[in-house]
Amino acid sequence: MKILIQQVTITDPSSPFNGTKQDVLIESGIIRDIQPAISVEADKVITGNQLHLSPGWVDVFAHFADPGYEYKETLETGSRAAAAGGYTDVFVIPNTKPVVDSKTQAEYISQKSKSLPVNIHPIGAVSKGTEGKDLAEMYDMRGSGAVAFSDGLNPIQSAGLLLKALQYVKAFEGTVIQIPDDKSVGANGLMHEGIISTRLGLPGKPMMAEELQVARDIKLVRYADSKLHFTGVSSPKSIEYIRRAKEAGLAVTCSVTPYHLFFTDEDLLEYDTNLKVFPPLRAKSDVEILREAVLDGTIDCIASHHLPHEYDSKVLEFEYAKYGMTGLETSYSAVKTVLPALSESRWVELVSINPRKIFGLDVPVINKDERACITLFEPGVPVNITAAAFRSKSKNSAFTGKTLQGSVKGIINKETLILT
Repeated sequence: MKILIQQVTITDPSSPFNGTKQDVLIESGIIRDIQPAISVEADKVITGNQLHLSPGWVDVFAHFADPGYEYKETLETGSRAAAAGGYTDVFVIPNTKPVVDSKTQAEYISQKSKSLPVNIHPIGAVSKGTEGKDLAEMYDMRGSGAVAFSDGLNPIQSAGLLLKALQYVKAFEGTVIQIPDDKSVGANGLMHEGIISTRLGLPGKPMMAEELQVARDIKLVRYADSKLHFTGVSSPKSIEYIRRAKEAGLAVTCSVTPYHLFFTDEDLLEYDTNLKVFPPLRAKSDVEILREAVLDGTIDCIASHHLPHEYDSKVLEFEYAKYGMTGLETSYSAVKTVLPALSESRWVELVSINPRKIFGLDVPVINKDERACITLFEPGVPVNITAAAFRSKSKNSAFTGKTLQGSVKGIINKETLILT
């Protein structure tokens, strides 16, 4: 199949064509030619308003709920949602049934991914059953496609266990991913502890629960001389700790979710259960500092924390609703809307270059004779978010009904073109 992309701005720091507007010809999954103008017969011609092209985007923390919870999402529907959001690669968390804590479960995801247009990479569990007690067979899972290791939605509470995991993954230069949260602090909290939680009469969870875990885990990284990635970071103090760790030369990286950049705890005044997320949404002043950290380079990646839920898990009393919202299809638009100063090159660093470098994936280059693993997007095009347009099996998004800035045009990956 021949695909001709006309007058597209190339955003790739490794490409000799970076920052220039070109025509790009792709044939059989290979970039055959890049010129200011190409005249050739093509099976598909793609044009657009302010069209940009970059190496394929990577999401480092998503839940495809397969196997065991296919009524929420499947690898197939998750793949479609990822493609609609501009992602060619997605890391899926191990909180399935059974848990991805063995070679067999990692192979199930890796093998099934081969027939899908998106590369789905399993994150192997750190502990058996993600119970935080005994180490899982991480070495075996690594050989079967596990790209990183985490207990996913169950942050590792035991310092001893996390230390063992950090030491274990050094053998193959692996990385542990952790949502920082001390479960013993504000264990019954349903949202951020502050003025809004008091007004709503909901038990709050203090930011200290996150900060304690970040401080502790950084000390463990220093001792083990290993690699740790914090995801879902939401506290300014956590950002400060991580910045210091980086300055000290530690292999500590972090990601933030689009919804932690977009929403604040004030948006919970109407008890929207789609905004019941983990970690909880923070106060406006905290969110401003998070946004600054994205712009100044402290934040390494944007992680969607795509957590799909069926209708019955969200449409009920706030106290009983499940945590999380879908996120893959709205990530780019949400971040671009709240951070209009975010350049396209910085966005590509956050969702393509940095994730690949941190987790050891090959970095595709936009150049002649290279494999086509690309994302097409239009920064200046507004998009109306509707539930009917979601490719995900679940519709639990707080962005529904909003008009956001920045549209994804599609992806080209595995010799497959998917346009939104």
